[in-house]
Amino acid sequence: MPISQVGRRRPPPQAVDERASVGGLRAVATFEAVKGLIVLQLGLGILSLLHKDVEAAAESLLVHLHINPDRRLSHAFINAASRMTDARLWIIFSASVVYAGVRYTEAWGLWNRRVWAEWFALLCGALYLPWEIFKLLEVPNRLHLSVFLINIAIVLYILHIRIAAYRDLAREEAEAQGRKEPF
Repeated sequence: MPISQVGRRRPPPQAVDERASVGGLRAVATFEAVKGLIVLQLGLGILSLLHKDVEAAAESLLVHLHINPDRRLSHAFINAASRMTDARLWIIFSASVVYAGVRYTEAWGLWNRRVWAEWFALLCGALYLPWEIFKLLEVPNRLHLSVFLINIAIVLYILHIRIAAYRDLAREEAEAQGRKEPF
């Protein structure tokens, strides 16, 4: 550490991102909250199957959706439903509540322009990308393509925000030390 910096402390990290677009972050926050709401509604729907014949409900759902019950995936769906217990339904519901809680927490942080939420959104979005690419290559359809494109747009947008913040911070530090811009 240079002598001129001995005893000088860096300012604490910024908690609120004053540089990022409020509209952009709130759009991502809304998307994350909607994902949480959908999963929570699915969890509540699964919880409504407590003490009921889940296999019959699965067969009824396939008929309602006009899905051929002789298909391999239909058989797997009905087979999984036949092995469903009340304990497993509670576990699935609990997982949906946890997932929704994570999405709502992320949405709150992004809505309020918190830097930790930007990092969290970047991490979560990047973790989904390999699985989404695999699904897109395995079964290419509009749904998989849409999910992939939305997620990649969010990841690139948040990455752009974090890189811009890093560059601004480096520029401010360089100016404070009387140096030229680092980039």
